[in-house]
Amino acid sequence: MENCVFCRIVRGELPASVVYQDDLTMAIMDIGCVNPGHMLVIAKPHADNLYGVDDALAAALFRTAARMARAAEKTLKPEGVSVYQANGKAAGQTVFHVHIHVLPRWENDGMTLTWPMRNPPREELEKMAAQLRAAL
Repeated sequence: MENCVFCRIVRGELPASVVYQDDLTMAIMDIGCVNPGHMLVIAKPHADNLYGVDDALAAALFRTAARMARAAEKTLKPEGVSVYQANGKAAGQTVFHVHIHVLPRWENDGMTLTWPMRNPPREELEKMAAQLRAAL
């Protein structure tokens, strides 16, 4: 995509602090970082979100995310690492090029992710599982 910020970074048209890259992925420092070491793992080929990614690219993205998490743990010694990936505006996606946040975490760092637990009955879970299996 011509004007996609991540595509422009991949093409070398915009600056980025590159941590790692291979044929399919690139890990860069997030300019809007939450904590030191906050990285973005981006797909080199453009896909708006995870729905447009084949299995090989999905595996490459997560492999790079795991490598970046290990590098952050070794270098920064955080108390934890959050790995976050969003698809669509309702999920909080703001840049519509598939990417994964690798975010070193410390207690009381101000970053929160909460959701209301619904605890549906087993029957509802089984029904949803069957619908999802049928979509595979």
